[in-house]
Amino acid sequence: MDYLLEGINQGNLIITSIVMLILVIASTKARFLDTAGVAAAVFIGLLVGLLGHWSWLLILLSFLVFSHLATKWKFEDKKSRNMAESDDGHRGWVNVFANGGIPALIATIAFLNEEWEYGLWMFGAAVSVAAADTFASEFGCLDDNVRMITTLKKCEPGINGGFSKTGQIAAFCGALIIGLMTFSAWYVTNLDEPIGDGISLMLAVIVIGWIGCQIDSFLGAWFENRGYLTKGGVNTLAITSGMLIMFAWLNY
Repeated sequence: MDYLLEGINQGNLIITSIVMLILVIASTKARFLDTAGVAAAVFIGLLVGLLGHWSWLLILLSFLVFSHLATKWKFEDKKSRNMAESDDGHRGWVNVFANGGIPALIATIAFLNEEWEYGLWMFGAAVSVAAADTFASEFGCLDDNVRMITTLKKCEPGINGGFSKTGQIAAFCGALIIGLMTFSAWYVTNLDEPIGDGISLMLAVIVIGWIGCQIDSFLGAWFENRGYLTKGGVNTLAITSGMLIMFAWLNY
């Protein structure tokens, strides 16, 4: 039984099933997600784990766990400023699909084309954007020195398109976590490849994640503030941009 082989196979099925069971139990106890959010996460997780690889699923779950920790950071202060994700910090199915829909699509395309190595790096770039944006929002919303990304003028904390030094550092940290996780997933399934190739693409994942966060801010300022896009729509477009940038990078 080969646990390192991508796609639908017995080893992948076993590990993916175990990881998903742990997710359901942890979400129920730690309240990462509401009931609909858990159902959405299971659906996306199965697509990612079975069509991609269980190591891809771990990348996505690391995003979920670290995002939850970021959400809980100074949670009472966020609630007092009306900047909290919800009453208790949990996330719903809309958030799950906004952040996990494109990664699930990438896993599906990688399976259909049997191009898992390319797919992994595009997957990592997409999740890196999601992590960078989430970290920037959760840590940057309490920084009072905020400027609008389109005008560079001072603005209120928490407004769409606002950026701060704290948020920018946090965005880099979020992208860094996913970059390291993506490199680990690549290394596990490509033991015979030169490690330098993985390191250079890991750096690309980190940079693309940070850039994608800036794209999210521009989209928020231009379209979400004017009612043309929802938060989920902005997230989806920004994550898609990360995937496309990595696609261009891989084919350069």
